[in-house]
Formats: sequence, structure tokens, C-alpha cells
Amino acid sequence: MSLEAPDTPETDAVTEHDPEELAALLGDLVVGRDDHLNAPGFVIRPDTVQETLSILKEQAGYDHLSVVSAQEYENRYESIYHLKKFDDPTQEVSVVVPADKDSPVSESAEPVFRTADWHEREAYDLIGIEYDDHPDLRRILLPETWQGHPLSMDYDKDQPQIASLPSHVNPIQEHHMDDESDTMFLNIGPHHPATHGVLHLKTVLDGEQVVDVESDIGYLHRCEEQMAQNGTYRHQIMPYPDRWDYISAGLLNEWAYARAAEDLADIEVPEYAQVIRTMGAEMCRIAAHMLALATFALDVNGDFTATFMYAINDRERVQNLLEDLTGQRLMFNYFRLGGVVWDLPEPREEFFSKTRDFLDQLPGSVEEYHNLITSNEIFQMRTIDTGILPPEVAKDYGATGPVARGSGVDYDLRRDDPYGYYDELDWDVITEDGCDNYSRLLVRMQEVEESAKIIGQCIDLLEDWPEEERNIQANVPRTLKPDDDTEIYRAVEAAKGELGIYMRADGTDKPARFKIRSPCFSNLQTLPEMANGEYIPDVIAALGSLDIVLGEVDR
Repeated sequence: MSLEAPDTPETDAVTEHDPEELAALLGDLVVGRDDHLNAPGFVIRPDTVQETLSILKEQAGYDHLSVVSAQEYENRYESIYHLKKFDDPTQEVSVVVPADKDSPVSESAEPVFRTADWHEREAYDLIGIEYDDHPDLRRILLPETWQGHPLSMDYDKDQPQIASLPSHVNPIQEHHMDDESDTMFLNIGPHHPATHGVLHLKTVLDGEQVVDVESDIGYLHRCEEQMAQNGTYRHQIMPYPDRWDYISAGLLNEWAYARAAEDLADIEVPEYAQVIRTMGAEMCRIAAHMLALATFALDVNGDFTATFMYAINDRERVQNLLEDLTGQRLMFNYFRLGGVVWDLPEPREEFFSKTRDFLDQLPGSVEEYHNLITSNEIFQMRTIDTGILPPEVAKDYGATGPVARGSGVDYDLRRDDPYGYYDELDWDVITEDGCDNYSRLLVRMQEVEESAKIIGQCIDLLEDWPEEERNIQANVPRTLKPDDDTEIYRAVEAAKGELGIYMRADGTDKPARFKIRSPCFSNLQTLPEMANGEYIPDVIAALGSLDIVLGEVDR
């Protein structure tokens, strides 16, 4: 859908609800108000979570649970369900669920939103809130034997930890074993090149078919959220986002934090800096998709010498441009609150020329990839009609980015919740209706071409920008101290989907709570839906089509 196209009938059908209408709809379920900067907030009792979320989902159209953020106060625990609409993500609502300080128990949202499964497990693991009716409430990032909850107020970081090695047994034997079947438990990873990092897949086979696959994550968990909570808004947090999706999406990660912090502190970014941000972000998107293309071909075709190295070569060209712009190849640390750290490299004409040379050769490269991959008969047999993810299932799991758009979900925050300079440019949101591994690759390859269109328009704008108006940073105070108890959730469209940040201020120069909404975390939850009933090679293809990076999953 073109960004400049008139509103479609689907968009026209989206009903807007003001806070008072939502309050009337929820009625006696609401026991208080706790509005956030981005959305109205409704406080409910911990035993009415499912009823409240069902009403908001089915009657008000809030069908996207972005993230569940949890925290502990002096007198209570609290879970916040951040809801949006896939058709219009600017319509947001926060459902705030306080829990008793001595017995933090809340009703699970998993029966309403499948994506709440992992999010609530993480809240239990790190904060200590228990969720009634949760189908599998146990730790998700830390070992089961871990003592205490690291983000709780009474956590003793000096206590000894004992991580025992459990016996290797089939974890779902009693559910899937019967007299007529012969199941086998298979470990895939965590040290396997096809898992794209330290991911452990606990796989149960019945003959040659997969009957269950469970993602065992957390091997790369560094408690990035706590690191951010120990850093100042102004200077010390920005270097960390580069380490989440450490492969190629550094500027996109930085923008997620910048957008949330700038809205929290009411900072307006100069237009010139927004153009530079937009250009750099799309360079990172191309680099990310090139790596996704390269590794996916390696997973499916085992093609290292041709496809993998060809795509890495194009990725390196983008990395060269990013190095010219930021001074780094991976850990850019280029964004600053209010803008960017410095202007385009001098001589500017040389940078523009190198960028245009790359954009000029890119269509030929993409055509070559289509000849090598998408028209390859073996590749088509491995990816078409495998890893099926229906659109409603994708929504229920909170899948976003190319994973959702490959299932026909027309959702892209660059267009639907505009930021930067995207709403001033001409580009298209790419969707495919195949819902399979093949469609997800097609989306990424076409998005490379759309990113190139965006970069070309940014270069034209920057080249003609009057020298006296090249303002790269707003006038930001040296120390930022947002008002106490101010809360916000903001997200950007990263290469892998919706990357969001929730922050709560406490009147100091550091956030009291910093929560990262990782697109890979939600996307990886969909793997059993895509893999169960398939064969082992199809599991590898499905996992590769998700394009996860474990630094962002585990944080």
C-alpha cells in the first residue's frame, strides 16, 4: 500500500474510542485511572484480567498486545498490558493490574492473547508475579533452580546460585506418548549453526514428524533492562541498544530508545536530523535483510560460496556507508536525544556519490538473488507451503515485521504511527499472502528495494539542504529529570518488527523501570505453530525465516 494512497475501506472501518467511551464499555471492571503519556490507563482488579482484555479485544478492536511490563513498588506489584490495534496502532490503551505486595498473584491473559504466555513468564522470572491459569508458569530466561527474582526490590545479588543439570528426559512424554506411537526427544542447539546463536530447541519427534518443539532461551541474557535502569537518560543508556540486535540494526535500536525518551522529556528533533536518522535507519534495514537472506539460503540450500557470500558482499557495502556516517561498523552509538552526534561526513559530495553508486547497483543484485534463490526449484520445494502461519495466529502471538507481513498482516509503524521523516517520503509497505517461509523471504527482498527508495529520497533532500539550516541536535538540557511517575511506551519499526520501550520516571535522572519489547521475542513464540506436524528440515527453514537474533530475544 502506498504511503500517499487515500485511506482504504479497511482503515475507514477502524472505530476510534476516547477514554470515556472505553471506561463506559468496561464499566465496573475499572477501579481507577493511571493514564500514560501514550495511552489512557485503566486500573482493574487482578481477578478480572481475562474479562477486561476480552472486552477490549472483541468489542473495541484492541487486537494487538504489544508487551506486558511488570514492576514492583513499595506497596504493590504491577502488571501493565499495552494494547494497540493492528489497523491503527495510534489507538492505544494500557490495562494496569496491581497485585498484593505479600502475595503477588494476577489472572493470566494467555487465554485472550497467546503472546502473553512468554511475557508473563518473563514477568514471573524477573519480577516474581504469579499468574493464575497460566498454562506453563515457570522461568524463561534464568535456570529453574535460580534463587530469587533479579528485578524485585528484595533481590540479594550476592547470594550463591546453584544450577543443577536435570536428567535428559522427554519433557512432554506423558502428553505425546501412547501405545501406538514411538516418540524421540531431539536436542537442536544451543551450539548449532542453524539456530543462529545460542538457542536450544527441545524437539519431540513421532517417526519423522515434529509433534512438539519448545524454545529454550536465556543463554545470552544480560539483564539489559537493569543496565538501562542504572544509566542516565541523557548519556549512559544510548550505547546499550546497539547490543540488543547486535548484528546490524544498531541505529534502529537506538531510535526506539530515542523516540521513547524524547517523547517522555518533550524534546523536538530538528527536521534535518530526522532525515539523517531516516536514511541511516534504512541502511541498517538493508544490512539486516541482507544477512537474513544470506543465512536463510545457507540454512535451506547450504549455499555458502554463491548466495551467502554475494549477500554478505552487499551487506558490507552498506556497512561501509554506515562506517562513513557513524565511525563504527556495528556498535554505532550515533543517535543522541534530540538528534544525531555529528553531521554527514566530509566531503559530503563523496558520501552522496558512494551512496548513489550503491543504490544504482542494488536492483541488479536483487535480480541476481531472485535468479539464485527464489526461482531455485530446490529452494521453492523447501519453503513454499512450509512453516504456515495464518494471519490471525500471527496477530494472536503479537508477531510483527516481515513475519507478520509475510502472512498478509498490513502493519508497519513507519506508516501507521509515523515518526522521523517517513510520512514525507514516497514508499510502499510490502505484504505477501502466502503465510509461509517463502513469503517471509519475499517480503524482506522487496523491503530492501523500498529502503533503497527511501535512502535515495533522503540523499536528494540532504544534498539540497541549506547549509545554515543543518541543525543536527535540539537544545537538550545536560540532565533530564522527567516528572515523577510519568510513564510511556513508544515503538519503532525495526528490521525484525515492532521494537518498543516502556519507561517509568521517578523524578531522577535515571528510569525507575525500563522494559524492552523485542520483536524477536514475540516472533519466536510462533515457531511451534509453524513447525508442529512438519519435518526436521522444515523446522530449520521455519526458524531461519523468523530471522531472530538471540541478543534481542534474551536481552
